[in-house]
Amino acid sequence: MSGRRFIVQTMGCQMNVHDSRRLEEVLGGEGWERTDDAALADVVVVNTCSIREKSEHKLMSLLGTLRPWKTQHRDARIVVAGCVAQQEGEALLRRSDLVDVVIGPDNIPELPALLREVAGGAPPLARTVFDMDDPRFLVARPRTAERETSAFVTVMKGCDERCTYCIVPTTRGAERYRPEDEIVAEVAGLAAGGVREVTLLGQTVNSWYDPARQAEVKLRSKVAPSRSEFPGLLRRIAREVPELARLRYTSPHPRHLTPDLIDAHAELGLLPAHLHLPVQSGSDVVLKRMSRRYTAADYLVRVRALQARRPGLTLSTDIIVGFPGETDADFEATLELVRAAGFVQAFCFKYSPRPHTAALRLGDDVDETTKDARLQRLFAVVEAQGRAHLEGLVGDEVEVLVESFDAKTGRYSGRSERNEIVHVEVPVGEDPRGRLVRAEVLEAYKHSLRGRMEGAAPPRPMRRGLPVVAGGAA
Repeated sequence: MSGRRFIVQTMGCQMNVHDSRRLEEVLGGEGWERTDDAALADVVVVNTCSIREKSEHKLMSLLGTLRPWKTQHRDARIVVAGCVAQQEGEALLRRSDLVDVVIGPDNIPELPALLREVAGGAPPLARTVFDMDDPRFLVARPRTAERETSAFVTVMKGCDERCTYCIVPTTRGAERYRPEDEIVAEVAGLAAGGVREVTLLGQTVNSWYDPARQAEVKLRSKVAPSRSEFPGLLRRIAREVPELARLRYTSPHPRHLTPDLIDAHAELGLLPAHLHLPVQSGSDVVLKRMSRRYTAADYLVRVRALQARRPGLTLSTDIIVGFPGETDADFEATLELVRAAGFVQAFCFKYSPRPHTAALRLGDDVDETTKDARLQRLFAVVEAQGRAHLEGLVGDEVEVLVESFDAKTGRYSGRSERNEIVHVEVPVGEDPRGRLVRAEVLEAYKHSLRGRMEGAAPPRPMRRGLPVVAGGAA
């Protein structure tokens, strides 16, 4: 190859963001240099997600845009990583003559060696093997030069839930759990390097348990122990990593929102007053068809108990509309649950058939026009609730963990204890990145807030109906 520069392009969820960072670190550890300009790269890594509709089509479209680049750079390489890579494997090599390496999420450490093989004349390679017998978890390290405020730490991977619409068990495998000591040590290392907020990652993160300890308990008692030790993990991190300002986790499963976990939210100030808790539907009939293993009433009982123990806590969620067999009455039940739970944000999607899922046998019998109409109604309800929530905060004081600076607006941005995005005006000469600050909420935008720290200059006068400092709704 002519050089040692690479770029990673990420498609998808927080898990993919985490994996992209690990791809960068694996290549960086072998002397490769990261670039943000694909035109300067010798290797382009496309880290894919296969959860949503047409993931494969989006990948092929992106690969098509890279053809001129690869034609001009004959020694350049294209790597496809992530869930589509795991799902398709060697079939990707047959579908596209542009791809040189295909690697699944568990094979990230092997990428430098695979690139060396291809550079040495080997044909295109696919490596998509699960690490079931010897699970390996890539360790996140702080990037002190970038003043990194937040980081992700994986506590488990794979999923045993087998929701009928979900391809994750196929692309990520069965559940594998990481030892508690390793997790706490990684969080402590990040905090020592300046990271103030850590998000624990797992497909059903709150089902985590320490594999070694659980095996020992089972051996002694000859009965299967409790499946989740997650609340204890949160308490240990809070106790042993005092430098950490906030500890989040995603994505939890409602079945594992146990009384002990609810108590942890009441006890630990380290946990923000916000939880993203996917519900998927408000219809018991649809939930059963999805194999979610709870009812709408079960879900509401849990979240109301959580909100009672942690007053002011906000909720966000995931919802699928148009699942096979969903009737108008089923959809109305979803709207009813959305209002009852008071979600301030929701990630809403139309059902799309995914390969290797049980829902394929149900057919896709809700037409696209109906799906579109339901999605728009759902968006309207959620956005109205979110807007009312933000407007209700004007005049209040919020605690913001400041993460970044926008030179265009002259404001710093971060998230509040309830996960609202807050654009903060700060006193002249201050740089509060990485700090928890108090800010008075001055204005509510569509999806965020504008706030001001004590001592910051008052807002500038208006000119022709617009503020002198450009901002605008976020």
